[in-house]
Amino acid sequence: MKLGTLLDPGLLPPGTADIDIRGLALDNRAVKPGDLFAALPGVKTHGWQFAGKAVEAGAVAVLTETGKSGLSVPVIAVDDPALVLAHAAARLYPRQPETIAAVTGTNGKSSTVDFLRQIWARAGIDGASLGTLGVARGDGRVETGYTTPDAIALHKALDELAGQGVTHLAMEASSHGLKQRRMHGVRVTLTGFTNLTQDHLDYHPDFADYFASKRLLFTQLAQPGSPAVINVDSEWGEKYVEAAKAAKLDVITVGWRGRDWQIREITPRPASQQIVLSVAGRTHRVELPLVGEFQTANAVGAAALAAHSGVDIKAAVEAINHLGGVPGRLEEAARTSDGSPVLVDYAHTPDGLDKLLRAARPHTKGRIILVFGCGGDRDPTKRDRMGAIAVQLADEVIVTDDNPRSEEAATIRQAILRGAQGATEIADRGEAIRAGVARLRPGDALVLAGKGHETGQKVGDVVHPFDDREEARKAIAEREGGQ
Repeated sequence: MKLGTLLDPGLLPPGTADIDIRGLALDNRAVKPGDLFAALPGVKTHGWQFAGKAVEAGAVAVLTETGKSGLSVPVIAVDDPALVLAHAAARLYPRQPETIAAVTGTNGKSSTVDFLRQIWARAGIDGASLGTLGVARGDGRVETGYTTPDAIALHKALDELAGQGVTHLAMEASSHGLKQRRMHGVRVTLTGFTNLTQDHLDYHPDFADYFASKRLLFTQLAQPGSPAVINVDSEWGEKYVEAAKAAKLDVITVGWRGRDWQIREITPRPASQQIVLSVAGRTHRVELPLVGEFQTANAVGAAALAAHSGVDIKAAVEAINHLGGVPGRLEEAARTSDGSPVLVDYAHTPDGLDKLLRAARPHTKGRIILVFGCGGDRDPTKRDRMGAIAVQLADEVIVTDDNPRSEEAATIRQAILRGAQGATEIADRGEAIRAGVARLRPGDALVLAGKGHETGQKVGDVVHPFDDREEARKAIAEREGGQ
């Protein structure tokens, strides 16, 4: 593709429009001859530092910020290179599924998009989901490692999915992805919002910036007049309603306070929940075969999104009866011989942990034993808060490590323990899980929080193989093999 076709000609230095571009690259180590290299500002380093190496690898042009120059190849210097890159990627990979539902929020994105994919499948629609859990289609799942992939990877994935015949895509829209312009160029046909609580304040300067980043989904990416399904069980939901209405979107509210899809009643069962819903003035009764009130909120949001993407309302509601669990989201990883479950969840924020423990309580006759930690290089202000929530809502708490990354793991644990008075500290996560399993009595539940679906533990720059679910199964086998 010619550079003048890939980028707007008005951005280009004179005489460069006819340069042939074979591909796009963000990492100089991935550059191939004929590529356009995007030297973007990062959290720790600026891509311009690697522009020379990209040229040596064969880059024929470099896209970067205004003020940069001095390479042997043309430099396209613009005010917002991330935005220009996203639209270039959309031109290089032009195919997209006809229907794209983008869901934002702090917690519940992964479950909502996966539930939506499941509802589409029951309706005979060839759909897929994309997010933290990777790309899922049918019975297959491919991990990507990001909630929202970089702009090049995202548009390439959209193009490939459309080429495979996928007509409907449900995708997560993270605050990082939105603020960094990764999703621009995506033809979003409907949007969703779950909730907003403290998270990612290691990246966002304050909560206002976090809120504003997610608002971009409704104000800049959603097509005018498209449906916006918003959970209004918080003040933030109502604020997004205001933003969506100002952007001329078709707002549908859901939740306990929902005016269009209202949760009227939830009755917990040992392994399910009976739900009474009011939709457009009609009452529906369904049984979600999953535990946890937040699962109900996610399932109802997904059903509303399905209904506003062309699925019959009755079929969308009825599909709630058949939803399967999402990996690492209140997933029962194992069960002792006397019936005590081990539940694994990705909860890694104060609100997420609060909702997780409150969700497990109605389904637990005995004690809730919690094993959790906090990740390194992430918002440090949430650690003692999560510790306080843990000891308030769980009966026994074991504080352990959770992806310490470049931080000293003991320092993270001490921050948690300042809020978790009386908790046990066991640094090694595997040992902590074994200790939790050893404490189980009939009627108890062991909750492993923070890592969910993850299959690695990041210490420094090294990712060590580690899966909470496998560790739980091994611990139960060891305990019961020794009885």
